[in-house]
Amino acid sequence: MTQAAPRFGLVIVGDEILSGKREDKHFPTVVRLLAARGLSLSWARYVGDDRADLTALFRHTFGSGDVVISCGGIGSTPDDHTRQAAAAALGTPCVLHVEAEQLIAQRCADMAREGRGSADMTLPENRQRLKMGEFPSGASIIPNPFNRIPGFSIRDHWFVPGFPVMAWPMIEWVLDTHYVRHFNQTVVAERSVLVFETPESALVPLMETLETSFAGIKAFSLPSVGDGRDGRPARRHVELGVKGDAALVEPAFQALLEGVRTLGAPFEMLAPAR
Repeated sequence: MTQAAPRFGLVIVGDEILSGKREDKHFPTVVRLLAARGLSLSWARYVGDDRADLTALFRHTFGSGDVVISCGGIGSTPDDHTRQAAAAALGTPCVLHVEAEQLIAQRCADMAREGRGSADMTLPENRQRLKMGEFPSGASIIPNPFNRIPGFSIRDHWFVPGFPVMAWPMIEWVLDTHYVRHFNQTVVAERSVLVFETPESALVPLMETLETSFAGIKAFSLPSVGDGRDGRPARRHVELGVKGDAALVEPAFQALLEGVRTLGAPFEMLAPAR
C-alpha cells in the first residue's frame, strides 16, 4: 500500500526579499524540483529577518506535520536569526554540532591553502564561522557541496542557505535522500476551457458540483479582463478547469463541458496542460 505524499511548504527568509533589493528565485525553482518528482508545493511564506516573527512561524510549522524547506538566514551575522528561531520554536538550545564543526574547520583549511585567512580555529574570525554550525539540539546536517558549510534538519524541517548555488543542490539532496518513496505516486493532470461572456459567479455552482461529484478533483477559475497581454483572446473570459488524479480528470472535464453547454456560454477549448 502506497503512503500518501506529505504536504510540502516553503519558507523564504530575508529583508532583502521583502524590500525588493533581491528578487526571490527559490519559489519557482522549488516548484520545479518538486514537480519533476511528482510532488507539489502546498504553501509558501515570506518572512523578514526578525527573530520573533521567525519563531512564531516555525512554532506553527513544527506543529503542522508538513515537510518544510526554509531558505536563508542561517549565517553567522547579526541579521541571521533562522537557527536561533528554530531552536526557540522547539524550546531547545542551539549547540555546536560536532560534524558541522569539523566541516567548517575543513572549509577554513581549504581557504587558508588558497591564501584566504588562516586554518587556526582559535582566531576570532574562525570562531565566528563556527557559529554557523550551531543548530537546535538534536538536529542533523544537510551537506553543502559548494563550500562544505552545512545546513541542518530537524523534525521534517530542512534549513538551507539563501544562496541559490548552495540551496538548490541541497534541496535536491533532501528530496532524493529522504522522500523518494513519495515520488510519482499520482499522475496529476489538468484540463480547462476559456468561457466567454459569463461572470465568474455564474460558474460557481458548476464548480461546486464537479468537486462534489468527483472526489479528489479540484475545480478552478482564472478570470481575465481580456486585454490580450497573456496571448489569450482579447475578450473578457474565465479559464475554467479541473485538475487532480489523471484517471479522474477526463470524466470530470466532460462533465464540465456539459455544464458549460447547459449554461449556454460560448467557450474555447484549451490544449491539455503538460
